[in-house]
Amino acid sequence: MSSILLVRHGQASFGAADYDDLSPTGHEQSRVLGAALAARGVTPELVVAGEMRRHAQTASSLLEGAGWSADVAVDAGWNEFDHLQVLGVHDSPEAAEGESEAAAFQRWFEEATRRWTTAGHDEAYDESFVSFTSRVDAALDRLVADLPAKGTAVVLTSGGAIAWVAAALLAASDPARTDLWLRLNPVSINTGTSTIVRGRRGTTLVAFNAHDHLSPDLLTYR
Repeated sequence: MSSILLVRHGQASFGAADYDDLSPTGHEQSRVLGAALAARGVTPELVVAGEMRRHAQTASSLLEGAGWSADVAVDAGWNEFDHLQVLGVHDSPEAAEGESEAAAFQRWFEEATRRWTTAGHDEAYDESFVSFTSRVDAALDRLVADLPAKGTAVVLTSGGAIAWVAAALLAASDPARTDLWLRLNPVSINTGTSTIVRGRRGTTLVAFNAHDHLSPDLLTYR
């Protein structure tokens, strides 16, 4: 039986001019996860990252924390969707009375991603939701094909990609998968880990968004 550990990147620079850069907290989250994986005896045959800077930085700090010397293979199929474009296409709603800035942003994000997943709007985006999910499916297929029968892979990616893999493995129909993705994506924790096993029963999700390696002060969603 082989296993795949999908890791959401560490905290990026939310609110900054360039989001695609880990914060000091993001680097520490990644180092802590690496140390925790090494302490559990995890020794991956493959380490794969999306091509975004935050993926590479997470990989570097995780390897440092784990004390691993593994090479990192880059696969753009694990990149996140363009959340800035998805937000930009959907007008920001006015904050409700008493609503915090964070809550207003979360509402905007969820409304914008729901529009993106809805049929009839594909022409408004450089990458449609269907194209995004097909890209992630293909990345998972490539990884499964490359992984030894009893091997372990660690993948540094983003919340949207992880949420889609989880939704696709848990839900049988396309509409159900999309609805589940919309529920899972907003709750992804920085350096949260999701585990997939591949055996006689096929590919199965056995854990989602685990974060027991994080102390309360290192727990972030953005």
